[in-house]
Order: sequence, then structure tokens, then C-alpha cells
Amino acid sequence: MKKTTAFMKNIFPLLLMVLAFPAVAKPTEEAPVDGFYERTLFKDKGVIPYEYVRESDVIWEKRIWRVVDVREKMNLFFAYPKEPLIQIFLDAAYAGDITVYSPTDDQFTTKMTPDEVKSIGRRVDTIMVTDPITLIESPQIVQQDLDIEKIRKFRIKEDWFFDKETSTQMVRVMGIAPIIDRYDENGNFVGELPMFWIYYPHVRQLLAHHESFNRMNDAVRLTWYNVFEMRTFSSYIIKISNEYDRRITDYATGVEALLEGDSKKMELFNYEHDVWSW
Repeated sequence: MKKTTAFMKNIFPLLLMVLAFPAVAKPTEEAPVDGFYERTLFKDKGVIPYEYVRESDVIWEKRIWRVVDVREKMNLFFAYPKEPLIQIFLDAAYAGDITVYSPTDDQFTTKMTPDEVKSIGRRVDTIMVTDPITLIESPQIVQQDLDIEKIRKFRIKEDWFFDKETSTQMVRVMGIAPIIDRYDENGNFVGELPMFWIYYPHVRQLLAHHESFNRMNDAVRLTWYNVFEMRTFSSYIIKISNEYDRRITDYATGVEALLEGDSKKMELFNYEHDVWSW
């Protein structure tokens, strides 16, 4: 009993000291920021609404189909490894955040489900596998997923028109389609065909929230919305609306097709000048 009383007398002052000087809480460590400032401006960016155009004010209009080749030096940022454009489209389509349309036509008539989009580019192959012990070969079925690095082109459908109300020539992108190499059941190359079509006016806000790489200045990051609105990419024309509904490659090949595309491009730029020359 005496030992217990003596122990309590000794421990009581220590308890008072602990209560008088509470333990200092360890400061919580904030998540590191990869840079000397946090990039948030593009997250709050919106899009500028299109100006209303009356049908009676359009005195000239042409529909253009062009191709953006990611392998060109000016278009390398389309395949920026951290977040390529195709990955932005696929993630949004898989999640159902955007609607994509069947490549059977480019008029946005048939919607595709997220499961249908996920099945694009997937294929089942049979390979021979050698057992490391018996050295006997046996067939094995493997499933290959879509390789986005093989998507090297985008097709763009756009409308050029002259608005007499504002006396300006303008262009509006209507659709974007990633291009993929297609093969038949025997593995023979069929051709370059669209994976799906995206109605551009409906994805402008999505593109405004994703940065594109600027190789000239890291401090000036454009969004993908800026890229298409400012047209900071290189492309070549493959078709312009005509009475035969044919592409340039239907009557020209190789260098001649490229020169014909450049000729059509100059016609577009010269039209406004011709209007004012009269």
C-alpha cells in the first residue's frame, strides 16, 4: 500500500507536465506540385459561342474534307505521349461523356455505344507458344487491344462560307474522325478508314479543358479548343464538294493529288479577295 502511494506521488507531477505541454501535432505534408506554380487557367476556360448566321446571309459555301498527319513536324503535338488527342477522345467516349457516330457515313446519323467504341481495334489472334520444358509448340489464343500509337491521321470535315452580314469569310469545323488501318479476316490490309466520327460543336467544351503541347513556349499552353479554332496545324485537302462527289485521289495520284489539294486551298483563300475586287 505504501509503495502504491509513493508511486502515485511520483507519477502525478509527470501527468501534470504532459497535460500542461500537449504534444505538437505533426504538420500535414501537401501534395507536391510539379512546377513552381499550379496550372489551373485552362481548367476554368470556356468556349466562345458561335455567332448566329442566317441562311439568307450566306452567299457562298464550300464543304472541305482534309487530313492531319500526326507524323508531320508541325503536327507532332497531336501525339504528345502524356496526353495525345486520341486518348482524350477515347477516354471521353468510353465514359459516355461524348457521343461518337458510326463511320459508315460522315453525317452523324448512327450513334455508337461505349462498348462498341471499346471493341474498335481489338482482335483475337492465334500464336504458337513453345513450352520451355518440353519444347513442344502449341497454339494459344491472345487478344490484342487497340494500339493508339498506330493512329497517325485525323480526318476533318469543315464548312467554309462567306457571310454578307459581316462581310467576312469564315470556317467552322463540323466533324473529326481518327483514322485507323483496317484489315480483313485474313489479315490483308483493306485501307485507311475512320474509327468513328465526332461532332465537333458538341466537344468544344471538352477540348477547352485539355492542354496541347506548345513546343515554342512551355508557359503558353494552348488548349485543344484553341488548336482547332486558331487552326495551328498542318493539313492537306482530300475532297471538296463537287457534282461527282469524288475525292481528289479519284482523278489524281501521288504528287499530282497534293498539288491539286494545294490548288483548292488557294481557291478558298482567294475567294474573299475576288469578292472585294468587283
